Amino acid sequence: MQMLMSRMRAAMQKYDMINAGDKIAVGVSGGKDSLALLYALAEIRRFYPVKYDITALSVDPRFNNEDGDFSGIETLCKELQVEYIIKRTELAHIIFEERKEKNPCSLCARMRRGILHDMAKEAGCNKLALGHHMDDAAETFMMNLLSGGTAESFRPVTYLSRKDMYVIRPMIFATEKEVSSAARKQELPVVKSRCPNDKESERENIKNLLLSLEKTYPAVKEKIIGALQKGQISGW
Repeated sequence: MQMLMSRMRAAMQKYDMINAGDKIAVGVSGGKDSLALLYALAEIRRFYPVKYDITALSVDPRFNNEDGDFSGIETLCKELQVEYIIKRTELAHIIFEERKEKNPCSLCARMRRGILHDMAKEAGCNKLALGHHMDDAAETFMMNLLSGGTAESFRPVTYLSRKDMYVIRPMIFATEKEVSSAARKQELPVVKSRCPNDKESERENIKNLLLSLEKTYPAVKEKIIGALQKGQISGW
């Protein structure tokens, strides 16, 4: 966890992600990435140069029309002294039953982000922290390049003018391996995904492509991030 926190602090300071008095909503899906982000932000606030507050938010898609079990996260939030808000939705029903989406991941992600943005505003937060790491940034770049012909990824810091809110990604300097290791060693209460499309997305295909490229071109993901920074692409 110390390595992850060090990577996060470097990103937070380089991109001026957190300012004094910020109230930060942390999007918590229940996966290892978002839980590691939540835990690390809660720990870093104890010694960070400026004071900030955290509220954890979860959007429950309600797969199979059943409430998800977030009890482990509720317990963790109590231990971390972090407010926790869960919003039960009909996302799964809309996407898989009503609309019967053949490629549901993009729509689901957009709808979940929209709900998170609204939840953050309702909770009085001015920033929303998401658990994207270095691997996610490299994968997003490759997806945009190969599918859309554009050289871009998500931004470390994004201003949403319609919501008057900033989205920050403090884990962008950490690899997925480092995040996974931190979550495992801290024994964070990971919630197993019940999504029927889990591990079958286009992102999973790109992840496998990058793993294949790594065999011939070591540190390919780090090189993609380096290129984003050198070219000052997408705010990097």
